[in-house]
Amino acid sequence: MTSPLIERVGQRIKEFRTAYGERGISQEALATKMGVATVRPTIEDLEKLARFFGKSIEEFFPRREVGTRQGQRMEALLRTAENLDDKELDEVRKFAEYRRARMIYEAKSPGRRRS
Repeated sequence: MTSPLIERVGQRIKEFRTAYGERGISQEALATKMGVATVRPTIEDLEKLARFFGKSIEEFFPRREVGTRQGQRMEALLRTAENLDDKELDEVRKFAEYRRARMIYEAKSPGRRRS
């Protein structure tokens, strides 16, 4: 049985594959480019896929409402990052997205199967 999260991730990968380039990219060609043969991608695989497709890793996961405490923490993070240049901000964003995705994905996924 597949969890709703795994189904969501699989659907998003399919959407990104079919929208890639002019004709899309097959699952097999994508696996070859990524150097994996997998049924369930790990969080590291999702990070590679996000970079390959030029997407945020968070686009694989459902959106979540931000609570008051988390909102305050986000404001503090934004104040801290205020004077960073574009490249540094991009790296901070990617790291934060990766950490959040890893937390969500590993909490609900038993890992990938290798062939």
